Amino acid sequence: MRMLSDFRLPVMPDVEALAAAQRRNFEALSAANKVALEGAQAVARRHMEILQSSMAEMTQAMQGLSGEADPQAKAARQAEMVKATYGRAVSNMQEIADLIQKSNAEALSLLNRRFAEAMDEVKSLMAKSSG
Repeated sequence: MRMLSDFRLPVMPDVEALAAAQRRNFEALSAANKVALEGAQAVARRHMEILQSSMAEMTQAMQGLSGEADPQAKAARQAEMVKATYGRAVSNMQEIADLIQKSNAEALSLLNRRFAEAMDEVKSLMAKSSG
């Protein structure tokens, strides 16, 4: 009899609590996916804007160069254009990288927050079942 009293049957988990936790997990994952998708869309939009702007600048620059008669002046102007174009390209790449990093950080933050909450929920459920 004493042996039977020491033997504990496992406590049934709180099905409602488990279902609610799973729902919150799904909501957090959905929110993280939404943030990631919105970030990807923002990157694509900005990339298209940069591309359109670059094409317009290049067209304008070519038109400006075609009117230049002096070869030295033309070469100097081309060098200035290459330098300015390179600077804009580096700046644009940094901007795109920052957008991607921000989006990823937001999505990861949502998932990390939910993971921490889930661990607290597990601790709470374990405390209830052992108590």
